[in-house]
Amino acid sequence: MILAAFRHDHHDRNIHALYGAIVAQARSAAFYRGYGVPDTVDGRFELIVLHLVLVLDRLTRTDDGSPRAKVDRAAGQRLFDAFCRDLDHNLREMGTGDLAVPREMRRFGEAFYGRQAAYAAALRVTGEPELEKALARNIFGIVGADHNAARLARYVRAVVARLEAQDPDELVAGRTIFPNAEAFADG
Repeated sequence: MILAAFRHDHHDRNIHALYGAIVAQARSAAFYRGYGVPDTVDGRFELIVLHLVLVLDRLTRTDDGSPRAKVDRAAGQRLFDAFCRDLDHNLREMGTGDLAVPREMRRFGEAFYGRQAAYAAALRVTGEPELEKALARNIFGIVGADHNAARLARYVRAVVARLEAQDPDELVAGRTIFPNAEAFADG
């Protein structure tokens, strides 16, 4: 029984490390300088959601009932829970009252699930500018693709390729390395 508590703590550390890597990547100055992402609370939220969606997609894509899929899905759920706890904490830190937090969390949840569906659908379409359009709409607040969205789409595709190539055990253990965002900002 005591050992189970230590293992749970170990999983929490792994998930916090993975979530920390997502947040650190989303805060990379390259997104705000080189891609034109607004350096605002909303812009930062959008980049965290984008990276979270990409990692969750990698973790939860397979649902074949295998032990590997169960581990990945459980890790994905813990990662999403960490995101929700962080949102709750940040709302309270920014002065949102206790009665307003649930309403704001619901709004953020709706935004997250909408973006998750849009990005997943766009990533499944090949040869179409759907990803650029989804990024332009959600991150830049414009209709149609533009050069910033196209650059960000190249970066997103590199993240997807990197996550696909990564050993799932390393990812679940909280060890992921995102591509250098600056490398895709020019062009």
